[in-house]
Amino acid sequence: MASTVSSPLPAPAHILVVDDEPDLRTLYELTLLREGYRVEAAASVAEARRCLDERAFDAVITDMRLPDGYGLELLKLLKSLQRPERCVVMTAYGSAENAVEALKAGAFDYLTKPVDLKQFRTVVASAIQGRQAPLPVARAHNPALSDSPTPVAGQQALERLVGLSEALQAVKQRISKVARGMAPILVRGESGTGKELVAQAVHACSQRSEGPLVAVNCGAIPENLLEAEFFGARKGSYTGAQQDREGYFQAASGGTLFLDEIGDLPLAMQSKLLRAIQERSIRPLGSTQEVPVDVRVVSATHKDLAADVQAGRFRQDLYYRLNVIEVLVPPLRERREDLPALSQALLDRIGRESGLPTPRLTPEALALLQTHPLAGNVRELENLLHRAVALSDGEHLAMDQALWLSCSAPPDAPTPPSAEPPIVHQPKATEAPQAPPPLPPDLQAYLDEQERAILVRALELSNFNRTAAAGRLGLSLRQIRYRIERLNIPIPQDGDAHEPAA
Repeated sequence: MASTVSSPLPAPAHILVVDDEPDLRTLYELTLLREGYRVEAAASVAEARRCLDERAFDAVITDMRLPDGYGLELLKLLKSLQRPERCVVMTAYGSAENAVEALKAGAFDYLTKPVDLKQFRTVVASAIQGRQAPLPVARAHNPALSDSPTPVAGQQALERLVGLSEALQAVKQRISKVARGMAPILVRGESGTGKELVAQAVHACSQRSEGPLVAVNCGAIPENLLEAEFFGARKGSYTGAQQDREGYFQAASGGTLFLDEIGDLPLAMQSKLLRAIQERSIRPLGSTQEVPVDVRVVSATHKDLAADVQAGRFRQDLYYRLNVIEVLVPPLRERREDLPALSQALLDRIGRESGLPTPRLTPEALALLQTHPLAGNVRELENLLHRAVALSDGEHLAMDQALWLSCSAPPDAPTPPSAEPPIVHQPKATEAPQAPPPLPPDLQAYLDEQERAILVRALELSNFNRTAAAGRLGLSLRQIRYRIERLNIPIPQDGDAHEPAA
């Protein structure tokens, strides 16, 4: 009878607990021992240093204030020696400044005293997760990456940030570094730079990647619904509440809560959000009990929040709480060397989503894109390429027509062929120069509106015969049908009576 050799079980994680109060130290030890961990305890900074000199641990849990110093000294020691232990700092109730200081110094997470034991177990489990797992083969042979193995999902998320420029590589390196902890992250950048992609990469590279990522557009929620949407509500707490419902914090439990356009939150909600982040607990609308939550907060804004703090539009304490770590996403004009790879990646995606063959990105088209202001960043570039693909008839991008339809086209952009050239108002010599029209608040919606008006006019002039309308605009029948369907333009039933079948 063949005997089977079982692989040895992994050794239990080894944890160092540092606290000068004997009763609390014993409570933490017993709690961790019941979870199956090996535990050592120390009552001072000096004693903890001796333990760290003698052996390695998987995690260090330390009180902030100790008889002979501060827990931050241990954190800085671990960091200076490049030790792998993740450090969790315990701070007194309401000491938000201490918690922020610990996170900025590199703490994995923090706990507020009196410590909730359920939250204590959750934070410790997060801190040791992956510490004893073997490195992926690709990273085992790469010493530069072996200290912080990134999950496969994290690598894929980072690859969606397309480009090899120095500015973008710095963003990717920062994401890989800061994703490992629990410190709140503020992603700053202009509209259209890809802040949500950065948040997705942070989540995918973190130890919480198996949990949910819940994205919230803070500017899109009516003010009277904010509290219920964020914290949930109990049945009967407001008119129409027929049953208990979860909020965003509960939905993101065990994962990441992404708060997009955080600067749009009203001041009253900012105060409630601050408490939820500090105390790791929420109170659903209509409830008298607080519920602990386990989320990592990543927020994003295109605004200058520091200026909003000075102007009284944003709470200073919430700003410091959210801005523990900042990731600045560069605008496209500062990384134009990424345009070729980024444009090709966008074209490939447009082709997959539309089912249309992807035209070739010619050097001429790329040169035209390089001269375009691209004030809307990647979002504007994607919009231009969408139009170019739809207007192209063959292998090459119709970049001239795409830029003609764009309200931000450069002044020397070529005018497309048209059966009815547009009427241009030429001001008289005595007229004062007119101020430029205001920029549209939603570029995509504005461009769709302009395109729809042109198509409707061409269809009306052609008695809604799509073949004739396509000829007026220099389009193929396939192209105009695609655009009519995308813009939801109604066609009378007799409009296609004389058209050939598709």
